[in-house]
Amino acid sequence: MVQRPLVGEPLALDLVNTQWLDRSEIVDLFDSPGELPAWLAEHHFAGDAGAVEGPLRQARGALRRILEEPGPAAEDGVNRVLSYGVVRFAIGPHGVREDYDVESDWVPAWRAVKDYLELLSGSADRIRRCAHPACNLYFYDTSRNGTRRWCSMDGCGSRSKAARHYQRRRGAAGAPASPPRR
Repeated sequence: MVQRPLVGEPLALDLVNTQWLDRSEIVDLFDSPGELPAWLAEHHFAGDAGAVEGPLRQARGALRRILEEPGPAAEDGVNRVLSYGVVRFAIGPHGVREDYDVESDWVPAWRAVKDYLELLSGSADRIRRCAHPACNLYFYDTSRNGTRRWCSMDGCGSRSKAARHYQRRRGAAGAPASPPRR
């Protein structure tokens, strides 16, 4: 089983995070045997992993593109995935409900893109890329004050702080002595 660096994010970001950087190399969770069915089960999707793989990869690419290069071309990619389903609203004794009519092979991909739209309609500014330059993971900042910077304090946060500390120490060691104060 492959160890993913960040789990537990909303569906859209979790799909994007199925590709990550490890020592400057892209790791794709879906390229590892058995990982796509495990990811689907983790998110309570049933069905044939082989049939949904193409749509999931397309949705992941569209989501990553809109996160990294927003604009009309990226929007077209997201809209293409959304075109495989519709939402119908109905009212009943328990209130309003949403019914989805989505092509079966596109259900996981469509739901991930729909989840992204829900994140946008909530607090779009809380969708963030990890601030560590060697990380390509995204997270939804649920911190109270909205200032989270890293996908993980234990991983990227610690590495960033250690690098800054090293630079300060290195700079202090190589800096010329300042003249005495008078």
